[in-house]
This record gives sequence, C-alpha cells and structure tokens, in this order.
Amino acid sequence: MKPLIRKKTTLWLLCLVLAYLAGYSLAFLAGPAQAEPILGEVSNWGLSFQEKGKAPVGNAEADELKKYNAYYVDDTEEKVIYLTFDAGYENGNTAAILDALKKHQAPAAFFLVGNYMETSPDLVKRMVEEGHTVGNHTFHHPDMAQISEKSAFEKELTDLEALFEQTTGRTMTKFYRPPQGKYSEANLQMAKDMGYSTFFWSLAYVDWYENDQPTKEEAFEKLLGRIHPGAVVLLHSTSKTNGEILDELLTRWEEMGYRFDSLEHLIQTP
Repeated sequence: MKPLIRKKTTLWLLCLVLAYLAGYSLAFLAGPAQAEPILGEVSNWGLSFQEKGKAPVGNAEADELKKYNAYYVDDTEEKVIYLTFDAGYENGNTAAILDALKKHQAPAAFFLVGNYMETSPDLVKRMVEEGHTVGNHTFHHPDMAQISEKSAFEKELTDLEALFEQTTGRTMTKFYRPPQGKYSEANLQMAKDMGYSTFFWSLAYVDWYENDQPTKEEAFEKLLGRIHPGAVVLLHSTSKTNGEILDELLTRWEEMGYRFDSLEHLIQTP
C-alpha cells in the first residue's frame, strides 16, 4: 500500500472509532430509549386494537391512569357500553341523538364547552332532564397539556362549571375530558386535585369533520367491528351520520347482547 493511501485509511478508521465512542457516550448519558410514550410526557391519547371483540391497548395503562382517577375502559367481560358525546358547538344533530337515547333508555355523558352552553341552553337542559350527565370539556377547548399554571388550568374548568350552574340551576358533575385527548401527568393530577375524574375512550372513529362525514357503512364497520365489553365510546354530536344512524346502531349493539350504562357506574367498579 502506498504511504498516502495508508495515511488516508488510518485517518478514516480513526474517525469511525471517534464517532462510535461519541455516540456511545451520548447514549449512555441519555439512558435507555423509551419504546412507548410514558405517562409523564405530554401525549395524545391513542389506541391499538389487537384482537377483535377485545378492549384495545391505550398509550397509558388502565391501572396507572386510575391513580389519577382517570379511565378509558371498564375492565370487565360483561357486555356493557358507556356512551359519551363531545360537543363543541350545535349544528342540528343533537335532538335526533337525544331521541335515539331516549327510545333505548340509554344513559350518556355529554362533554360540553362554553360555546355550546351559551348557544344551546335548551338542549343542555334537555340532557339533564332526560337523565344524562353533562361533563366538562373546558370553556374554550384549548390544548390543556400546554397549560402548566394551575390557576389557568382550573379556570378553564371552573368557568364552565359556573356557566352550567347558571344555565341549569344544578351543580356540574366533576367529569372531565381533555380536548383532543391531549394530556400530561401534571394535567391529570390537577384535575384529580379539583375532584374530577378524567375520561378518555376505548372506541371512536373519524366523525368530527362536518363537511366530510363518514357513510353509514363506514361508521358501522368501525363501531360494530371494534365494540368490546366495557367500551367507553366517543362520538361527536356534531356528526350528521351519528344523528342518522344512532337508533339503528344502538339496536345492532343490543342484538349483539350489549346494554348501556352510565360513567357513574364505571368509576364505582372495583
């Protein structure tokens, strides 16, 4: 080997060794890599469906969530469904949803924001009068995981509590759903400190785009195919599809052997 080539080869090998050592040092200082999101990080709620007819795996374990009075599924083999609806605004579909729930005597939880209560007080009153729970989806629907100041976090919930009491004359049930499913361990602790239970979900589908609604067939494929014992189902009351199919959907679930229960009963289970 010529001296010049030998010199270049030696320098190249030296660079490789130094790069390896530098990478090893950084990895050592950083610690082991996290394969999945951990509860302390800011995260979006997510699910992994692994077996038909079985509850999905969430990106935080149910037992870990319970430390913060937070839930996403009922750990049961009983065919029970917990219906929940998120409502940021009213566009004419909630009445049909309430009609279907009443027909099937199915309790539900409606997680509302300030705009909904301000613009649709009569529907809020109807929810309460027909035995449904109205939960807290915050006043302004912000990304709550980005709010680290306790007073600001609390204000989003207490402002809605005050509006609910003004609207209905009743005290709001302390059930909270994080907007967009964005959360952090600090958020969950702040909600717990306020006396709230936090609810995620174990079944949902893309039903929130007002101008791009799923077909009936697409909705049934997801909602019938992925139902499971103890499911906390998230639907949006803004969905025209949901308004049109809910009566038939509840009938189909009943034919599969399911019944409907309230979130109050979910948190009472051991």
